[in-house]
Amino acid sequence: MAYPTELQGRVDAYLSGLRFSAEPGTAGLEEAMRYSLLAGGKRIRPVLALATAEALGREPSELLPLAAALELIHTYSLIHDDLPAMDDDALRRGQPTCHVAYGEDVAILAGDGLFAEALRLVLERQTGAPARVLRAAAELVAAAGVDGMVGGQFLDVTAAGDLDAPGLRRLHELKTGRLIGAAVECPILVTGETGPATIALRRFAAELGVLFQIVDDILDVTGEESTLGKPQGSDERHGKRTYVSVFGLDRARELAEESHRGAREALSGAGETTQTLARITDYILTRQT
Repeated sequence: MAYPTELQGRVDAYLSGLRFSAEPGTAGLEEAMRYSLLAGGKRIRPVLALATAEALGREPSELLPLAAALELIHTYSLIHDDLPAMDDDALRRGQPTCHVAYGEDVAILAGDGLFAEALRLVLERQTGAPARVLRAAAELVAAAGVDGMVGGQFLDVTAAGDLDAPGLRRLHELKTGRLIGAAVECPILVTGETGPATIALRRFAAELGVLFQIVDDILDVTGEESTLGKPQGSDERHGKRTYVSVFGLDRARELAEESHRGAREALSGAGETTQTLARITDYILTRQT
């Protein structure tokens, strides 16, 4: 099934309309923020949020501020990941990374600004009962924080060379899985849904995060730089433990298939409006970028 480009288009249009600077003196910071934010990509996290809204019987556009906030946080993480102190990458989404284009100091501030503006988007523009919006904002921050993405990044940069398979899975549950999970969990919280379908959706999100990371690790070994839009072999160059380095390429591919099946099986218990979520799941398994 094809990727839901119609939802991707809604996200891109919304992101293009965002402005961050009210002061002439900070226009250069906004330029750097928008440079990375509008560099392209499939917008998997915000599209996932809109598809979850659809699965819950809501109009996807109602969740656009929350969906955009997920992409702002993801982009901030990419800017910081690419810095010389982290992965030291010069290419992202087919163009020079933010610190290459604007300098390390501006890139750090651009990432900081995107995180702050993500929270402002949710708190100021996301419709819904205030208590529910606050719960979604709290989940978003938790998914990005020490018990989520940032904590996973710390484990990644400090991991021992003999990191075992359970440790690797836990690292990626935090680094990648929590924000992907938030793309499903936050719409559930905003809409206030509590039925049996939400249990299945949460199981789906957990498996999808694992699938995404396994495929990402495979592509780091097998992908072409021109297709990936970033340096190939970055993980190996930095000596990182990945699903490929721990299990080997063939077994990593088998694990990806297993996670794909697990995600699809979870969706079977989430009702009859999950076709778009299924399309995203199939795309993640077969993606080349």
